[in-house]
Amino acid sequence: MTHPYARELGDFLRARRSRLHPRDVGLEPGGRRKVTGLRREELALLAGLSTDYYQRMEQGREVRPSDDVLDAIAGALVLDEEERRHLFALAQAARRPVPVRPPVAERVPESTRRLLQVMDTPAVVLGRHLDLLAWNPMAQALLGDPAGLPAERLNMLLLMFDDTMTGDRSCPDWEQQALDYIGMMRAAVATDPAHPRATAIVGELSIRSAEFRRLWARHDVRRSVSGSKTFRNPEVGELDLDWDTYPLPGDPGPVMLVWTAEPGSAHADRLRLLASLQATRTST
Repeated sequence: MTHPYARELGDFLRARRSRLHPRDVGLEPGGRRKVTGLRREELALLAGLSTDYYQRMEQGREVRPSDDVLDAIAGALVLDEEERRHLFALAQAARRPVPVRPPVAERVPESTRRLLQVMDTPAVVLGRHLDLLAWNPMAQALLGDPAGLPAERLNMLLLMFDDTMTGDRSCPDWEQQALDYIGMMRAAVATDPAHPRATAIVGELSIRSAEFRRLWARHDVRRSVSGSKTFRNPEVGELDLDWDTYPLPGDPGPVMLVWTAEPGSAHADRLRLLASLQATRTST
């Protein structure tokens, strides 16, 4: 049976090799090429490895590369610092026996729930696999009321690819937002590739969404991200909001995801109006 970390390592290497082209690394492309990106033998040459050894790594077979070999591969693949850390983490985990850990229910402390309620901007708490664990009234106004959904559907990735909820593909930044969430899920998968929750979410989306399959195959990884997103709200119009993630206690712990508007902007005014409308609804 293939070690899950070795399999994940092989997938990562293939994805990173496919994004490089010969000229990116000083090689001549030669004649017609059957593969996207570098060939295995070209990557092996750049890293100073035998093609057979590198091929076995990509295939997830029993290979335990040394740190020197990983350094050489990282250089050949032109990895950035976060990608390099991801490579080393996967390879080091593949050297150890597969841990047998029963899934632990994720909980949000009452103090964190109280903090959510007093915040005057949309905020949610996400679990390690992007499960929606808690939210405040402003987030409900912005994203819609998730309370009516089954608990297993309360997941930002599942919602992102559900057009009836937050998956509005007409927004120009929809794909970037999807990539951010996918990158966060990739980072979670790297810590436990066989976790049943990750397997269930990725498996479902891989079956029903060609868009997800395409973006997941990029093998991007992000541990903590920030960005911006445009929301189209039927009551107040367009909202351009910045979003940031804040780690909460735990190992690995959940994160708080918070959306804010530029002070003094029309979007801040619309966010205040949305808050007022939400307060009116909840008080009646």
